[in-house]
Amino acid sequence: MIEIRGAGPVGCVLALLLSLHRKRAFVVEKPPKEKRETFRPIALSHASRLILERVGAWHSLSPTPIERIHVSQQGAFGRARLAAAEAGVPALGYVLDYGDLVQGLLSRVKDERIPVQAQATESSLVVHAEGFAEDAREERYRQDALVASVAADPAAAGTQPAAAGTAWERFTPEGPLALLPLPGRYAVVWAMGPERARALAAAPAARFLGELQEAFGMRAGRFVEVAARACVPLTLRVRGSRVGPRAAYVGNSAQALHPVAGQGLNLGLRDAWDLARVLRDAADPGEARVLARYAAMRRLDAAATVRVTDFLARGFLGAGRTRRWIRGIGLTALDTCLPARRFFARRMIFGASALP
Repeated sequence: MIEIRGAGPVGCVLALLLSLHRKRAFVVEKPPKEKRETFRPIALSHASRLILERVGAWHSLSPTPIERIHVSQQGAFGRARLAAAEAGVPALGYVLDYGDLVQGLLSRVKDERIPVQAQATESSLVVHAEGFAEDAREERYRQDALVASVAADPAAAGTQPAAAGTAWERFTPEGPLALLPLPGRYAVVWAMGPERARALAAAPAARFLGELQEAFGMRAGRFVEVAARACVPLTLRVRGSRVGPRAAYVGNSAQALHPVAGQGLNLGLRDAWDLARVLRDAADPGEARVLARYAAMRRLDAAATVRVTDFLARGFLGAGRTRRWIRGIGLTALDTCLPARRFFARRMIFGASALP
């Protein structure tokens, strides 16, 4: 029997994958301390869509596809544009609310009659799929993420309407600013200093919209409405090893990343995919040799994704002329080189290894 601690997306997907392999597993879900309905946008990669399709959870979701990504920096030259067609996929990613994903996956778990319980029982392997490991290396970014939902009026600014399915990543001196498409609105994930994030989260709507407009520019039109503002502290946490005695770590229990490029949950779902592959033919799922295979399989993808995300979070900070010039050259070079754009897009979609 395999115990999965955590009923979030990664834990539920792992349970469903193990069920497909006819492996006995149960999910331990701790009762929430308090119920809070908060807006939490997430971006799923095409690879994550393939995983969700495999476990039968995709059809119940209503995501917004990302067909193009426009990358730029505030106050300086340089841009890069990525397109799904160039990467050979129907969409670069998909945007939806985290709560909708959790509910859809829990419904699938119950449909498959996978036990969900509040207490652990005897098992041959414990998979940690939520929370943060106490022995993880932790580094607090000097940023919080300000999350919000905004509406834009392109006509009011005299611009052409932004193409449907476009996501925007804009690097500002204080942190990356992402606009993710949703029906009739955008999800905003804006990294900045903690004090400024708290102030803007509580500021009058007109002030927030004005500062967002100044940071982002007019490409999406004029921002006219904001809702569901919240601040999230940003921390890099990485566990030294993703296995222990009869234990494995996936998702946030193995690593928690900065939200730039939207890699955290997608990396966690790839953790679940590879662990399920390793356990598929294992007579004893908690055997050290079996777990060592899982750790080896995930090493390259996890390490590379952590490094790329951390570089994007730190390397694009600052307003110095030299830094802006170097960033502009890099973005322009990426934009003018199709093989580089295709490689970068597919690396962000599939990780270090391809999925079927």
